[in-house]
Amino acid sequence: MNAPLSRRDLIRAKIAARVQIVDLGFETPCHIWTGPDSGQGRGGGYPRMALDGQTVAVHLVAWTNEHGFIPGKKQLDHRCRHRRCVNHEHLELVTHRENQKRRDQARRRSE
Repeated sequence: MNAPLSRRDLIRAKIAARVQIVDLGFETPCHIWTGPDSGQGRGGGYPRMALDGQTVAVHLVAWTNEHGFIPGKKQLDHRCRHRRCVNHEHLELVTHRENQKRRDQARRRSE
């Protein structure tokens, strides 16, 4: 008889159901969220999902599900530079300053 899935496994499955795995030239393939996002405004385009009756950012859920708590002075940086990527291996805890620095560097490279 199969044991019921753990909460962690249920969250993984819920995320995986809305992900398309795509090679976008980073170290490993991105897990691109195909579900809803935060819209088009400033800071928009981040994946969103319902979890326990709340709308939450999928990349934050993916990270905490695999790595645990995000300290108050830290935020997640998408090392692959794709906001819709929810591959926890592409995320890194950084300070706000470091995240902004990396964003600016990526923008300069793409100009």
